[in-house]
Amino acid sequence: MTPLIDTVIVTPLSAEDGGGFLATVPDLPGCMSDGETPEQAIANVREAIDDWLDESRALGRAAPIPTTRALAAS
Repeated sequence: MTPLIDTVIVTPLSAEDGGGFLATVPDLPGCMSDGETPEQAIANVREAIDDWLDESRALGRAAPIPTTRALAAS
């Protein structure tokens, strides 16, 4: 079960970066995924969150406590 992650930021990618959308999770450094639509990027980042947390556990690290913050998409 994935713990609650408060913030996922979805931003459009430039044509030079292949287009689509990037979803990042500020509480989980380096945790991100992309997709052709914002909805697909969010669905894909859910798997990335699970993978990030699994690796953190494997390394003996505690899952971070979600922060509450208001961030604007760029």
